[in-house]
Amino acid sequence: MCETCKALADSLENTRLEVEGAIAIVTMDRPKALNALSDKTLNELDRIFTYLAGAEEILGIILTGEGKGFVAGADISQMQPYGPSEGRAYADRAQTLFNKIEGIEKPVIAAVNGYALGGGCELAMSCDIRIASEKAVFGQPEANLGVIPCFGGTQRLPRLVGTGIAKELIYTGRQVKAAEAKEIGLVNQVVPADALLDAAKDMMNAITGKAPIAIRYSKVAINRGMDVDLRAGLELEKDLAALTFGTEDKQEGMDAFLAKRPAVFKNR
Repeated sequence: MCETCKALADSLENTRLEVEGAIAIVTMDRPKALNALSDKTLNELDRIFTYLAGAEEILGIILTGEGKGFVAGADISQMQPYGPSEGRAYADRAQTLFNKIEGIEKPVIAAVNGYALGGGCELAMSCDIRIASEKAVFGQPEANLGVIPCFGGTQRLPRLVGTGIAKELIYTGRQVKAAEAKEIGLVNQVVPADALLDAAKDMMNAITGKAPIAIRYSKVAINRGMDVDLRAGLELEKDLAALTFGTEDKQEGMDAFLAKRPAVFKNR
């Protein structure tokens, strides 16, 4: 671990940052509060992802939780006195962070170990891929508190599971166990609890073994393409494909394929 990364890791209280090769593992570490999203936790996550965005040696990120919770929601005791202006500012702060996580040009896997409710479900949805423990539980219970999901839930959930199911889950506040979450498309994979982190690492190792620039531009193409019409998305795809054709990794990948040998990518 480099000195900058170690200094950041040593300064954290509600989260942990570890590095294994080219993979960063970010752990929500406030288990007594089921890793609820306090101001301090949001600030630490922002610092972590700002650092990881510029860390060239890090090619992929796994986000998980300590204890029974992935993230069991926002900190309700903190929100209780908020009025309209404070509530909007809080939503803006969290949305800005989750947009940063969604937009970081590196793959992010959520390894959802337990409760992912409210802001926790929204945090998981800002990641590229979700792998769930059999003990994981998802939900958007904000209507029980007189508010709506405001960390991105009303927008990301319907994009993942469809409008009808998203409305059902948000309107009723019903919790969804891991198997149903997989069935409706909220998670990609369900594994035993003791195999969760290994499953996430296995998938991330498979991803980071590909050409990093190709993964980066694939993420950009998908994310930006979801916000435009098909024709504009196809134009974006052509532009980004053209950039990959100018890389050393493209030449290495195709040379290796024709020579029937493993490619050795250098992220350039």
